[in-house]
Amino acid sequence: MNRRTLGRAALCLTAVAALGLPFAALAADEAPDALIKRLSADVLTTVKSDKAIQGGDLGKIIALVDKTVMPNVNFRRMTAAAVGPGWRQATPEQQKRLQDEFKILLVRTYAGALAQVNDQTIQVKPLRADPADKDVLVRTEIVGRGDPIQLDYRLEKTPGDGAGWKIYNLNVLGVWLVETYRGQFAQEINAKGVDGLIETLVARNKSNASGK
Repeated sequence: MNRRTLGRAALCLTAVAALGLPFAALAADEAPDALIKRLSADVLTTVKSDKAIQGGDLGKIIALVDKTVMPNVNFRRMTAAAVGPGWRQATPEQQKRLQDEFKILLVRTYAGALAQVNDQTIQVKPLRADPADKDVLVRTEIVGRGDPIQLDYRLEKTPGDGAGWKIYNLNVLGVWLVETYRGQFAQEINAKGVDGLIETLVARNKSNASGK
């Protein structure tokens, strides 16, 4: 899967989120497929009406994604799964740095996808899950120009004060995002250790920021 495809796929994750207040109010009681359908429509509407985002204003795009997407993701679980066995070897400080750099990497990927939104819509397929399930697969497609893009989400229902559905993995065209990064990260950890992976992520993020 190339960067262009992954960038378009990242739109799926972006489209899951809506503004924080509606999400907080409804997520605990809303079915996961209904949640994704509603929030996808809300975010796509916002993006399509924002000329700055359509014009590629990276700062505004990153702020939007950071505010709307990340609160709806179990990002610690996503990072740990992407890092793999090396996560358990990492110190708390290393884990924090891995999360911070991985977040920057993904946010910039989503930012590029958001800037490409035009006439796409999201179609959510019927949910195959029991009402009591705490871990579900929600299948969707991005429909617009060209062939439909298969986009599937893994969500878990979190307990406590922040109860609600949170994303922890994403599938595009049959390839899971976490597993894709796990292979890359494992090579870095095997060669250079956890600090080596952190250094690689820092360097990649600096390169992306400079447009190289």
